[in-house]
Amino acid sequence: MLYWNPEYETMSRDQLADLQLTRLKATVARTYENVPFYQQAFKERGITPENIHSLDDLRKLPFTVKTDLRDNYPYGLFAVPREQVVRLHASSGTTGKPIVVGYTKNDIDTWANLIARALVMAGGSEKDIVQVGYGYGLFTGGLGAHYGVECLGATVVPASGGNTSRQLMLMQDFGSTMLACTPSYALYLAEEGINRGIDFTKLPLRAGIFGAEPWSERMREQLEQKLDIIALDIYGLSEVMGPGVAMECQDKHGMHINEDHFIAEIIDPETEEPVPYGTPGELVLTSLTKEAFPVIRYRTRDITVLNPEPCPCGRTHVRMQRVTGRSDDMLVIRGVNVFPTQIESVLLEFGETEPHYQLVVDRKGTLDEMEIWVELSAEMFNDEVRKLENLERRLYSRINSVLGISARIKLVEPRTIPRSEGKAKRIVDRREI
Repeated sequence: MLYWNPEYETMSRDQLADLQLTRLKATVARTYENVPFYQQAFKERGITPENIHSLDDLRKLPFTVKTDLRDNYPYGLFAVPREQVVRLHASSGTTGKPIVVGYTKNDIDTWANLIARALVMAGGSEKDIVQVGYGYGLFTGGLGAHYGVECLGATVVPASGGNTSRQLMLMQDFGSTMLACTPSYALYLAEEGINRGIDFTKLPLRAGIFGAEPWSERMREQLEQKLDIIALDIYGLSEVMGPGVAMECQDKHGMHINEDHFIAEIIDPETEEPVPYGTPGELVLTSLTKEAFPVIRYRTRDITVLNPEPCPCGRTHVRMQRVTGRSDDMLVIRGVNVFPTQIESVLLEFGETEPHYQLVVDRKGTLDEMEIWVELSAEMFNDEVRKLENLERRLYSRINSVLGISARIKLVEPRTIPRSEGKAKRIVDRREI
């Protein structure tokens, strides 16, 4: 099985543009009629749905930002009566009220189909046993993946997040062939499994679908080596749908954005002006088929690059590079933008440290300083002091060369950095304390 929806996944760019425009007009009309927030936002821009004649007119529409979603808590942005909403999900916001999103029955079916499409991109079929290690509940990851596996006709193992011993037992006893979870938790599973004597090369596991946090190419290499799988990236966010907005195929040339359901733009986060293909910027998404909770030009804050070139897999949808960080929470150290994945790539080049690290940021007087805590491998930890000092110097020099920042390196003993059964906590920002 090469494609789940071949008609849509391989349609020509002209056909796709026609489909997007038809669906955009319908979405804009529906939100204008049913969502007071959008009606007011349109009026402030002096436009109505009748002003949308082409995809270029998308620029006329207002942006939607996260605070808009919070300000309309819980149901203010729903475009259908609450009685038609069959499921609610919510963000895991650390402060204040969460962001609430709703789904109609059609929305759930659409979502499941997009996850099934993603699984097929990873080589999945109805013969697979998919272990879902994303959290279930209000988080969109677990149930989103779950329904997609069932839609595909494969067998789902609803393991949820955490309980690592049980995860490893189920993986072995049930013969899981695919794993869906965060990349940091997959790495933790790999380490724990190896420590317990599990030989992953002898397990049926062959593919991993990892998302919900930024990760690097070096992290992919680690996961593929330790778990003996192909590791692929999936992208989504609760505000837009959940996982399945975009998915990487086995060619690993970027994640295909499901453009029959979403329009993607890249803007300069400062000027809010669109930037051309190939230029890094903030991803902006407009939903085209969501009924309960449509979003118009939602600023994701995720930094990426779009590539419209044809993919060897035959899919025609534009591809996005792996997210390198976020425009609203990236670190700025003495004027230099720093993303954790950039640090991760450098650290994993060396092979003498484990892929576990934390960036500790502090302020000395008026200057920001960063210290990188790096976990040593067991072999290096027992080495002589001179070699460890040499490793510190080499790491310092390489990070300075690649990123243009001076950061202290602190080598810590194995298993010092806290492990995560969900999203890894990479940054400790003491400037806010």
